[in-house]
Amino acid sequence: MTISAEVLRYTAFTTDPSGGNPAGVVLDATGLDDAAQLAVAAELGYSETAFLTPGPERSYTVRYFSPKAEVPFCGHATVASAVALAERIGPGPVVFETRAGTVPVDVAAGPGGVLAATLTSVEPYVEEVADADVDEALAALDWRREELDPTLPPRIAYAGARHLVLTVATRARLADLAYDFERLAAFMTRLDLITLQLVWRESVDTFHVRDPFPVGGVVEDPATGAAAAAFGAYLRALGGLESEAAVLTLHQGDDLGRPGRLRVELRPGDPRIRVSGAAVRIP
Repeated sequence: MTISAEVLRYTAFTTDPSGGNPAGVVLDATGLDDAAQLAVAAELGYSETAFLTPGPERSYTVRYFSPKAEVPFCGHATVASAVALAERIGPGPVVFETRAGTVPVDVAAGPGGVLAATLTSVEPYVEEVADADVDEALAALDWRREELDPTLPPRIAYAGARHLVLTVATRARLADLAYDFERLAAFMTRLDLITLQLVWRESVDTFHVRDPFPVGGVVEDPATGAAAAAFGAYLRALGGLESEAAVLTLHQGDDLGRPGRLRVELRPGDPRIRVSGAAVRIP
């Protein structure tokens, strides 16, 4: 297959090209069919590659492919794509039309001129998960129920993609992650999950997270914007916030040697979740 498309490489939720989560970005995917987009994503090998088709007035249709399949929404590739666009058409608002719905993104320059993007999620939801399904997830992870944090029970959360949220009581448990890839992938496929959002709470507003992504053909996602948005909705639904207005900091990628920081904002009267982070081009 011969594919003529410029594939850019950015990493999101960091200002360091060796940190955060790498994403492929194709700013003009006009003429690329599903097979071609999947082939590009598979060859690149990042957890996701975003394919943009330009529309009117700074709007774009966006599709996201992992090396194995299309996913409805991807936060880090959204941040990467918005920053890549801003470097070419200038900072400001853009609108991404995704399979999950309309996602507004705003890009602004921060200290030192580094560009950062804030995405606003589609309307989220949170639902309970059956005990048997939690048991299956824990078995695939080789975790025990008594290692979970009882104050933040398991739930499935959605803000563009579905994630199972499991919170643990210690940082050491989160750091020790070695799971059954095929078993977890089968479990996640059955429940239509994109990642597992594995969490340890450091303080009221600071969390450490990890995201296995076997359904995408990737052992672990280094920084996961879609899961961060879902996690914000999860905390709100459980009453785990001190007020309706909250800003959370999520540390991710530290255990992979690719540290990233995700800012998650919840606003009163708006069910949507805002996720922010910098992005830089990978040399």
